[in-house]
Amino acid sequence: MGVFPWVAWYAFRRYTAYPLGALAEAVTNTVFGFMRAYILVALWTKRPSLGGYDVADAVTFCFVTQALIGPVQIFGGLELTERIRNGDVAIDLHRPVDLQGWWLADDLARGAAALVLRGGIPLLAGALVFPLRFPEPGTLAVFGVSVLLAIVTGFGLRYLVALGMFWLHDDRGLNSVALVMAMFFSGMLVPLVVFPGWLGEVARVLPWAALVQVPADVFLGKHAGAGLAGALAFQAGWAAVLLAAGRTLTLAARRKLVVHGG
Repeated sequence: MGVFPWVAWYAFRRYTAYPLGALAEAVTNTVFGFMRAYILVALWTKRPSLGGYDVADAVTFCFVTQALIGPVQIFGGLELTERIRNGDVAIDLHRPVDLQGWWLADDLARGAAALVLRGGIPLLAGALVFPLRFPEPGTLAVFGVSVLLAIVTGFGLRYLVALGMFWLHDDRGLNSVALVMAMFFSGMLVPLVVFPGWLGEVARVLPWAALVQVPADVFLGKHAGAGLAGALAFQAGWAAVLLAAGRTLTLAARRKLVVHGG
């Protein structure tokens, strides 16, 4: 077994070590899910076919996105940020292991742990109160692929933000901007289908759409045939672009650290 599967395995064990903490987070996600759901119900009651969704679509979208908060890590960053701040990243770069690959393996394990421990509760609770729209088994399998691509895309974005510490030395401003962009352009607040005109067109082609909007639409069966392949290709394309950008920035960060005596 290569080093990255071992990294992922031990990371998964670490991220599942405190199930009660994950349960508390899942309950919090569920509570806020009901708050969002009732707001969306009120909105779609006034506009029954807004954005091509009906009320059941909107409520299902709400609880699917609440289930995805943990796996795609909308509200968090990478531990790499702190390691850059305190200088421990020099040890990471000295290892005979690719830095980006190490943290990607770690993040995939984190996403899997969050999906297992936090993903089901919001959906189950929502289904007990609202008539949610669940997909067929085949669509559910494709949804799993879409979630995996969403996690990788989210990692690509957060990895770039973390590497910004090599130049900015303080991540608070960058993290604040990244959080606002993720919340607004991912579909976390409202489905991107309700964004009007050019704003909606722009929002749906940005990488943040791959985090929440695309997986939720796959779950709802909004894509089929070539449209479904296109949705997955959209996610895969952004994941590849962001990973390539992260690779380039890693090389630049390594050179910067060496120049400064690291």
